[in-house]
Amino acid sequence: MSTGTKRRTAIVPAASERRDGWTTSRQAAFLRALASTHSVKQAARSVGMSRQSAYRLRARLREQPFDLAWEAAFQSAFDRLAEAAMDRALHGVEVPHFHKGDLVYVSRRFDERLTVALLSMREAFLRPEAPPTRDAATYEPGDFRGLLHRVETGGETWEDEPDLSADWPVDEDEPPLLPGTGETDG
Repeated sequence: MSTGTKRRTAIVPAASERRDGWTTSRQAAFLRALASTHSVKQAARSVGMSRQSAYRLRARLREQPFDLAWEAAFQSAFDRLAEAAMDRALHGVEVPHFHKGDLVYVSRRFDERLTVALLSMREAFLRPEAPPTRDAATYEPGDFRGLLHRVETGGETWEDEPDLSADWPVDEDEPPLLPGTGETDG
């Protein structure tokens, strides 16, 4: 193809309207918004749903792709926060010093309380084990992109058989991760 868009065979769900309004595309949009805002209320509002209906869907789909993607969305936001805190603990923050309105020098300030807090929470930074189901175990707990892809393209539960007959466009700027591997397919 000359359009610049790669295509590959992928799992695509049947386009059926759910009674509760949570279509696969709405679930995926919610999960993307949840990962970027870290707010269930904002994410639900962004897809025209209520916070309560999002929690009901999650409760109904406990240990299923949507639930694991929800956890991964929160994990991705926590990971960004933890990386920023770790950077501040290791490298400090720049503090500008002025005299009569002119910048005289810049020093670094380190916060020992932040360092001690990070060290006391080091166990929290370890990834939990994947759920015991075979299909779920192919995804890392923090594999947000892989789980999001599974929510968009797979069945609602791990037992649902996906439809492998359709083509799925792939964004050339960000190749999709293969589930559970952390590697791209291109």
